[in-house]
Amino acid sequence: MRRILTALTAVLLVVTGCGTSEPSSANPSCPDGRIRFGVEPFEDPARLTPAAQVLADALSQALSCPVELTITDDYSAEVLAMENDKLDVAIFGPLGYVFAHRRAQAEAVASFGDATGKLSSYTAGIWVPAGSPITTVAQLRSKSLALGSVGSTSGDALPRQALLDAGLAPADVRIDYAGGHPEALLALANGKVDAAEINSQQLRSATDAKTFDPAKFRQIWQSAPIPNDPVTVRGDLAPEAKNAIRQALLGLPPAAIGQIGALLDVSPPGPLVQVDQATYRPLFELADKLGLSEKDA
Repeated sequence: MRRILTALTAVLLVVTGCGTSEPSSANPSCPDGRIRFGVEPFEDPARLTPAAQVLADALSQALSCPVELTITDDYSAEVLAMENDKLDVAIFGPLGYVFAHRRAQAEAVASFGDATGKLSSYTAGIWVPAGSPITTVAQLRSKSLALGSVGSTSGDALPRQALLDAGLAPADVRIDYAGGHPEALLALANGKVDAAEINSQQLRSATDAKTFDPAKFRQIWQSAPIPNDPVTVRGDLAPEAKNAIRQALLGLPPAAIGQIGALLDVSPPGPLVQVDQATYRPLFELADKLGLSEKDA
């Protein structure tokens, strides 16, 4: 009897050991037994983290794989993390994606669709107090302008292009990088600068949170529509892993996307929609036009 029990115990140990290792080796969509998911800090982390966690949990369930969420410190940190194989999936701003593609071969696979199933977009903007004499971008000469963060599409590159288009050199305007979209908005709301970038996403978020009253301010410039943030996969992942992640993302229900979609001014949301590098070609062209490189991420 003792020999029989010993043999049964040995068999159970072998079966248990095989069961523990099977998910990471048998599941091609679960590299190294987990998915490391990064999100750019486009919103206050106190609001962004729980919203992104809903999406991460839904992706984990769809892939039958643990998904570890990281809200990165800044745009460049996210690009560097993917370049160093520390992120498998990441949401970048459109310009951040340009740098991530060039440095880490990031591949855009999905973005945020509206309720009709079309790719959503947003706009960059420059705002001043309602009583300000400034009515054009050209009148920002010798004035202070709060921008979000270096490497941001709407919080850096597009406003800088607007300055150039208005005939202003970088030295003609006192630019203050506030540290993010919320911080740039607050700099204007608190009277610390003459003007600030406020994109349509941050405008909606701050208005809903009652931290900003648009009636007290005026927009003097607005960009053309920008395709919303892409969800990307690291370029050197196995093809079967990339395909599984892509299909899982595109199959997520709108409820899994709603919270983070609202922060991106996509409300009500539809499912994620398929995108690729061509979708963001204007941002590649903008980076080249401004002479931006990975140093500007």
